[in-house]
Amino acid sequence: MTNPAERLVDLLDLERIEENIFRGHSPDERLQRVFGGQVAGQALVAAGRSTDGQRPVHSLHAYFLRPGRPGVPIVYQVERVRDGRTFTTRRVVAVQQGRTIFNLTASFHLPESGFEHQMPMPEVPAPDELPRLADEIRGHLGTLPESLERMARRQPFDIRYVERLRWTPQEIEGAEPRSAVWMRAVGPLGDDPLVHTCALTYASDMMLLDAVRVPVEPLWGPRGFDMASLDHAMWFHRPFRADQWFLYQQESPIATGARGLARGQIFSRDGRLLVSVMQEGLFRKTGG
Repeated sequence: MTNPAERLVDLLDLERIEENIFRGHSPDERLQRVFGGQVAGQALVAAGRSTDGQRPVHSLHAYFLRPGRPGVPIVYQVERVRDGRTFTTRRVVAVQQGRTIFNLTASFHLPESGFEHQMPMPEVPAPDELPRLADEIRGHLGTLPESLERMARRQPFDIRYVERLRWTPQEIEGAEPRSAVWMRAVGPLGDDPLVHTCALTYASDMMLLDAVRVPVEPLWGPRGFDMASLDHAMWFHRPFRADQWFLYQQESPIATGARGLARGQIFSRDGRLLVSVMQEGLFRKTGG
């Protein structure tokens, strides 16, 4: 496969080993650890495949326990915690080489009608008015380094930052802990709603912690901190397609004790709030 969107769908297509046991492959890439969004997305696939498919996921809560090793399969063990009249609960443990690296609890809800309200989407430029991330980096550097060029070719999402990237310490002076990007898969993802939900779960971990870093260091350039996701929570409010544009608005209410908290809101292009996200990350000074 050459299309990154097709590779993402393939990545989320787990092998069923037994009724409640699934296996996912992990690309052998030049990374220190498996991307957390991949593990979260695959775990949610395992949870969803163990349900009747009539109840969309409405929330997940997860912990990243150990870094995963690229190139080594990950086994997902599903516990069928509850099958109620309107809610279904699943717990998933991800195991690699005999060690638990991640766990997730997901809740599924039979659709019901009720009253509605939401906070409005912020006013931002449309994605068509903004440069692709790779083009913005290429325009600043003149060319993309080989590692970024390779990453851009394999990136399953088109990413466009709402505000221009900051490259120097002077540019971050007075910056608020906020960030926003438009995103969509670079190609069609099919019509399975669970695939779209899990693809967006994958994407939700890609830059949420950027909001924590904005006041501290430029987002692109040498990092002064080693970063790691600690936990991740999502609430899914409405149906969506991850291959259509969505706005990922992010902010960080606090950073302290080598940990930073970030929250995100994901909106459709017409302003409907689709998903809410929370994540805490570990930030340690490089070499500290």
